[in-house]
Formats: sequence, C-alpha cells, structure tokens
Amino acid sequence: MTNISNLVFLSIILVVFIYFYMLYVSLIKKRNKLKEASADVDVQLKKRYDLIPNILQMAAKFMAHEKELLTQIVNLRNDAVKQNFSTDPQTQMDVEHALNSKLKDFWLNVENYPDLKSNQTMVQAMQTFNVAEEHIAAAHRFYNAAVTDLKNAVEIFPSSLIASIFNIKADMPFFQAEEAEKKRIDSKDFFK
Repeated sequence: MTNISNLVFLSIILVVFIYFYMLYVSLIKKRNKLKEASADVDVQLKKRYDLIPNILQMAAKFMAHEKELLTQIVNLRNDAVKQNFSTDPQTQMDVEHALNSKLKDFWLNVENYPDLKSNQTMVQAMQTFNVAEEHIAAAHRFYNAAVTDLKNAVEIFPSSLIASIFNIKADMPFFQAEEAEKKRIDSKDFFK
C-alpha cells in the first residue's frame, strides 16, 4: 500500500511541477511577445522617419517661408531616430507626440499650397505616409495587447507567484493618445 501512496504522491508532485512549469513558459512567451511588439513599433517608426526627409525636401521647394516649421520637424525626427522604443518606450512616446503635433501643423500648411498638393510625387509621398501611419497604429495596438497580456499574467494568481519568483515584471507603459487627440472635434472650427 505504501508503494501506491508514494506513486500517487509523486504523481501529484509531478502534475504540480508541470503546471507551474507551463505557467513559467507562458510568462516567458508573453514577455517575448511584448519584446516583439516593441521591436515592431521600432520598425514601423523607422519607416516613417525614412519618409519624413523626402516629404520635407519636396515640400521645401514650395514652402520656402515655412522654413521654421520644416526645421522643427527635422529636429524632432532626428531626436526620435535617436530613441529606441524597445528600451525606453516612454521617452519614445513623448518624442512621438511632439513630432505628431508638428506633422499635423505641416499637413495643415500643405493645404495652403495647391501646387504642392497637386504635385504627383507629393501625392504619392502623402499616400505612402498615410500607409506608414496606419502601420504604426496597428503596431501600437499589437504592442498594447502584448502589454495587457503580460500585465494580466504577472498580476493574476497563480502566474503572479511564478512571476515574482523569477522576477518577471510588466513595467512597459501603454501607448496612449495625447489629450489633444482625445478632444472632440467641432467641424464649425474649420469653416471660420
């Protein structure tokens, strides 16, 4: 009878061990998925950064008296290139928000230049830029989903126990829209 008791006891221990090992593997997969999502954001942002100088160069020919805005965008783009979303997402997000704000000003100013708006190369560049922006938005959604998965796994028992034992943390911030982007847009403002 003791052999059967020992066998049952060892089986229970083995099942518990396998269960906790599977939780550990799940946490590592979620952490790696978050790293992948961060790297994907970096890739998409690099595409955008590569497009910006070309667009600004085309626009500079038409927008000579908007030189200060173009210079600000170039400086913000250079600051953004120096950042790395994977290692410091919060700083990258702050720089991105500033760059997005200036790019919005730029696109609004483009509206004042009909020759620029109708230039075929500029139209293609704008379309390419819009596609890049859509890819960045998709990368942000993928990143936020990966952050949520890891945060849930790290905070919910029993995987939280494994996470604390192996010092697995979910300290990556969510990508969020700026307060100005959340405000309701009143179309009357555009017709004044």
